[in-house]
Amino acid sequence: QLVESGGGSVQAGGSLRLSCVASRLTRSTNCMAWFRQAPGKEREGLASIYIAGGTTYYDDSVKGRFTISQDNAKNTVYLQMNSLKPEDTAMYYCAAATPRAGLRWDRREDYDYWGQGTQVTVS
Repeated sequence: QLVESGGGSVQAGGSLRLSCVASRLTRSTNCMAWFRQAPGKEREGLASIYIAGGTTYYDDSVKGRFTISQDNAKNTVYLQMNSLKPEDTAMYYCAAATPRAGLRWDRREDYDYWGQGTQVTVS
């Protein structure tokens, strides 16, 4: 189970930190990611982190502005979002996958678990 929080409304240039608390996942489900979906658009991968080694990946659209991190003691993954733009407005989702051959961190079909989403609105 994944539960996101931290969304809200913010002015352009502002910051938000999203949280994703994971529970009842197996130890092997250790690839975590953040996706977003704006109305009328495909769900896109923003950032991913491998819990075991801490390796991170970012989409070019958020590189340098967003940071994915983890707190293993709290079973929580974060997405720190800075310098927000109106085009960042979307529903943001946390996802989890079991690493396997051929997995692409930014391909939604490769993820096994999803949160319910948290809305981010930038004006």
